[in-house]
Amino acid sequence: MPKYLIEREIPGASRLSPQELHAISQTSCGVLRAMGPQIQWVQSYVAGDKIYCVYIAPDEASIREHAQRGGFPANTVSEVATIIDPTTAEGEA
Repeated sequence: MPKYLIEREIPGASRLSPQELHAISQTSCGVLRAMGPQIQWVQSYVAGDKIYCVYIAPDEASIREHAQRGGFPANTVSEVATIIDPTTAEGEA
């Protein structure tokens, strides 16, 4: 199943309190439960005024539906083409 990177523009995201992040996470998980197992939240990174989320989903429409139902933005949704890390340098090209 495809993996997606979602960029959410949320002013002051890096200043959200643990309680606010908890509430946002609960909302997201509730929407995911209602949508079924075909869409999964892997993890998110909070930086500056943005939250970058990694999801596994059948298509971009599912990602956008999750955002709409949860009431949070999905400013950019990009399908991950390839994942690289330091071990990528070890193999043959």
